[in-house]
Amino acid sequence: MGMTMTQKILAKHAGLDYVKAGQLIEANLDLVLGNDITTPVAIKEFQKLGFDNVFDKKKVAIVPDHFAPNKDIKAAEQCKFIREFAYEKEIENFFDVGEMGIEHVIIPEKGLAVAGDLIIGADSHTCTYGALGAFSTGIGSTDMAAGMATGKCWFKVPQAIKFVLKNEPAKWVSGKDIILHIIGMIGVDGALYKSMEFCGEGVKHLSMDSRFTITNMAIEAGAKNGIFEVDEKTIEYMKEHATKEYTIYKADEDAEYDEVYEIDLSTLRPTVSFPSLPDNTKTIDEVGDVKIDQVVIGSCTNGRMDDLRVAANIMKGKRVAKGVRTIILPGSQKIYLQAMEEGLFKIFVEAGAIVSTPTCGPCLGGHMGILANKERAVSTTNRNFVGRMGHILSEVYLASPAVAAASAIAGKITDPETIMGGQ
Repeated sequence: MGMTMTQKILAKHAGLDYVKAGQLIEANLDLVLGNDITTPVAIKEFQKLGFDNVFDKKKVAIVPDHFAPNKDIKAAEQCKFIREFAYEKEIENFFDVGEMGIEHVIIPEKGLAVAGDLIIGADSHTCTYGALGAFSTGIGSTDMAAGMATGKCWFKVPQAIKFVLKNEPAKWVSGKDIILHIIGMIGVDGALYKSMEFCGEGVKHLSMDSRFTITNMAIEAGAKNGIFEVDEKTIEYMKEHATKEYTIYKADEDAEYDEVYEIDLSTLRPTVSFPSLPDNTKTIDEVGDVKIDQVVIGSCTNGRMDDLRVAANIMKGKRVAKGVRTIILPGSQKIYLQAMEEGLFKIFVEAGAIVSTPTCGPCLGGHMGILANKERAVSTTNRNFVGRMGHILSEVYLASPAVAAASAIAGKITDPETIMGGQ
């Protein structure tokens, strides 16, 4: 029996010729990642273990992004704690305010994740880097501590599901709509501890930004990881960003999958996830009249250039509806600067939106956009659990940047086509 892409990467890093689903392995790591919430716990465990240094100063990355810039004294103390650790251990990839960004945006941007890598991160959305053909997955802070110390981690080889993407999506359908459609189809536990592997001729129609969005939300279907086949777009991205060599792994013809789904992208419609689980999806045609109080465009899911451009295209020359707070969060300093130079910030501000420094902020109810009792938000983030963005009686509707921008203008969840009129 052949191996999937994920199995081949795990086998290589475990020094084995072959691995099968369910097998326990110990594998070498290419990158260990943490943020300002999870790293302090990992550091304390690292210190308990009695280690003096990290296994490789170039293969540990720490990014304060959830409550940074510091939102309160507790956040300031946590960031100070990890900052002192990073300086003491001479960790090269510590990205503080001024060069920081949302971790899952800047790691690929800075070339720290490439095809064939094995990456763990103490954040569930570490699965983002599968867009580049890497195996990347979220782990707990204790595993992060052990990974920083030893450069190794234990894994159970996951079973796999294949998603064969066909044809080209319509104008207002993006990676966010595709992954919301898939999660709505299989459920939040539909890929529990499995690898979601994406392939098919439809992939060529997806930008790298859309692919990052899709793998980012693999965890919302319960997956261990999401991964795309490497193609010319992937290679072009890595040539521009990579700081190290990459290795391309392709699934064998006889690789074993638990399920195989064929998805005709041309039939998909803009999709919205209603409260309070990502699989509670409706197409834009089924939404009804849902008035909103806030729109958030950003996060590790949708804070990249494609996302900001499509939002600006819809908002240009228009005004956000009275009473709708609209918050734009670029994913990194580089994206912030590029968006500014392209004139996107001018469009947003003239439309009545605000632009934040790169931060996770409102996604997890951290800061920069907390919801009050019974308020509703359309958000391009990845989770809409009860109380995710603030008050337990607030509501979060997950959508693409196009739907979010159109909704900001209309004051209710709206089809971008309604706002743009065929433009």
